[in-house]
Amino acid sequence: MWYVYMVRCKNNAIYTGVTVDMPRRLREHNTGKGGRYTRAHRPVALIHKEAYQNKSEALKREAKIKTFTKKKKLSIKNL
Repeated sequence: MWYVYMVRCKNNAIYTGVTVDMPRRLREHNTGKGGRYTRAHRPVALIHKEAYQNKSEALKREAKIKTFTKKKKLSIKNL
C-alpha cells in the first residue's frame, strides 16, 4: 500500500507527502532525516492519511492536495 499523508509542523504549517511505511516516515521527519522542510520545523504530528493501491494513484492525490489552501487541507477528514 502507498499512503498520502499530511503532518502539522511545529510552525503550524501542513506538509504533504507519500510513503509505503508510515511509522518509518514519521520517525524520519521527527529525527531530522525527512524532507528538507520538516527538518527545520519539527516536531511534526500526523493529521491525515489515505491509502492507495499503487504509487501512481498516491502521487496524483498528493499533487492534488498540494494545490489546496490550508483551510481546504484542514477540512479533509482528519485522524
